Amino acid sequence: MIISASRRTDIPAFFGKWFQERLIEGFVEVRNPYNPDLVKRVSLKSGDVDCYVFWTRNPKPFLKTLPLLHDCPYYFLFTLTPYDPDLEPEVPPKSTIISTFKRLSDHIGKERVIWRYDPIIYSGTMDTLYHIKMFERLAKALKGHTTKCVISFLTFYRKAMRKLKDFPVRQPEPEEITDLLQSMTQIGHENGVEITSCASEIPLEKYGVNPNRCIDNLLVSRLTRKEISYIKDKNQRGPCGCHESTDIGTYNTCRYGCLYCYAKG
Repeated sequence: MIISASRRTDIPAFFGKWFQERLIEGFVEVRNPYNPDLVKRVSLKSGDVDCYVFWTRNPKPFLKTLPLLHDCPYYFLFTLTPYDPDLEPEVPPKSTIISTFKRLSDHIGKERVIWRYDPIIYSGTMDTLYHIKMFERLAKALKGHTTKCVISFLTFYRKAMRKLKDFPVRQPEPEEITDLLQSMTQIGHENGVEITSCASEIPLEKYGVNPNRCIDNLLVSRLTRKEISYIKDKNQRGPCGCHESTDIGTYNTCRYGCLYCYAKG
C-alpha cells in the first residue's frame, strides 16, 4: 500500500505532530470526503506500507519527523511556484522555501524531492515571458537538488474560479503553450531537470514533456527494491496516470489560502 499524504492538505507543513502520533499508534482513521459517515481505518504499520508520498509547499516543520520513517521509504512532491501573496497569501517567502528544498534534498537525495511548478497560471501580467523568466530563476536555484519537475496548466475548477473571480486569469493560447514548453524543456536540460506533465488534457510529448505519475510505482519499486506492478488509481480524473494509493488527508484544512486551490472551499 502507498500512502498519499496528501492531495487534500499539506500534512508536512501543518500536521507533523498529528502524523507522528498516528505513526506511533500505527493507524489513522480517514473520513470519506464525499460521505462523512463513512470512516476507514488505515494501517500505518511498517509492514503494511510500501511507501509514503508527501505533497507539500513547506516541509520545514516536518524535518524532525523524518527519523520516525527510517524503516519505510518515502519521497516528496514539493510545490514551488513563482506567485506573489495576492495568489498565495500565507505561503512563506520563496527564499525560505528554496532553502528548505535544498536542505531536504541534501538529506534524503535529489531523486526523492520532485519539484512541482504547478499550476501554470496566465493572466494579464503573467504571460509566457514571465513564466520563462521565473522558471529559469527557480531551476537555477534548485540545480543539483532535484531531477524532475512536474507541470500543469491551471484547471478552471468551479471552486477555484469563485476565489479567482477578481483575478484576471485566462487560458493560454496554443502558440503560448508551444513557446513556453520549448523554453522550459531547454532550461530543464541545462539544469539537469526532466520536465513532465501532470494529468494533461492535451498531449505534450511533442515538446519533450512526457506524462508523469506523481504516485509513481516505478520510483517506489526502486526505493523499496521490490516490484510494484502498476494499477491505475480509479479515483483520479481520466488523464491522471498515478498508481493507486490511499490518501489520509482532509479537505479544507490547509492554511496557505492559495486562491487557485481545488482542495479548499
